[in-house]
Amino acid sequence: MSAVDAAAANGARRTRQRVFERYAPAIILAIAAAAYLAVVFGTGQTQYLTTDNLISILNRSIALGITAVGQTFAILVGSIDLSVANLISVAAVLASFIMKGEGAMIVPAVAAVLAVGALVGLVNGLVITKLAVNPLIATLGMALLLQGALSANFNNFAGSVPDAWKLFAYGEILGIPVGLLFLLALSAGAWFVLRRTRLGSNIYAVGGNRDAARFAGIKTDNVIIASHVLCSLAAALAGLYLAARLGSGAPWIGRDGVYDLESIAVVVIGGTILAGGRGGVLGTLAGVMIFSLIDSVFNVAGVDAFAKQVIRGIIIVAAVALYAARSKRLVA
Repeated sequence: MSAVDAAAANGARRTRQRVFERYAPAIILAIAAAAYLAVVFGTGQTQYLTTDNLISILNRSIALGITAVGQTFAILVGSIDLSVANLISVAAVLASFIMKGEGAMIVPAVAAVLAVGALVGLVNGLVITKLAVNPLIATLGMALLLQGALSANFNNFAGSVPDAWKLFAYGEILGIPVGLLFLLALSAGAWFVLRRTRLGSNIYAVGGNRDAARFAGIKTDNVIIASHVLCSLAAALAGLYLAARLGSGAPWIGRDGVYDLESIAVVVIGGTILAGGRGGVLGTLAGVMIFSLIDSVFNVAGVDAFAKQVIRGIIIVAAVALYAARSKRLVA
């Protein structure tokens, strides 16, 4: 093969890879939607095809979606955050404890929660960059620290949120839940940051090749720290949402792998690679919708809760393996 032919072949492979990376989440989402329709029609439960039920499917994954949007920043920069679940619990407990059912305390509570979220993200970022601690270890250590602080001070529901704050979870605008609109607005803001700002381009550069980004004059440590701050702020917002949904906060709200591991899973299923540098928030939203549809398929089919976890794990591994195998084959 001549040099020209080899260059053309490599160009074609890269083009196919870009097309695959762009449309794979949409293809998986379409498969999940088809599976949902097949189960609904197969069981004769067509009442699940109403608009209200479809909105309800998305509504159940709002907290996961908010968390996953933040996790996208951490993974894109080549890092990861295992502290988000316990931070969600801290945020929910702190918010309801400060509000104590009083509308006048909403602003101070939200400000305190966001400040704590930013602080946690800052500490995570500093430990990872300045102390050169692996992100898994650094954020797991933070998770244990937050869990210990919660367990030492709270063992049940703490405080309550006023009715005005419950609108965050139960209010509607033109028939669309406020929480869902917030998730869409947050995702739009994250997309803008990633695609239209210098920070976003730096995140992709650092995630793609940290050394090359450093040689290009990018302050890589600052980019990683900023990504973790954004990730933790999103987790804090998810905690605020759950406090509104439950009417109070409790130390166990974010635990049991629901928001840390699943937020990572939906980001990866959405096409963002764990090594960083490729992916985006639109894929993450697709990943959230895929998870929502999978859960709905299980619920309609009456799948046992334990079997559901096993099948979900198999789907996650299969999807990630598909991405890895396809990408490797295209760049080979």
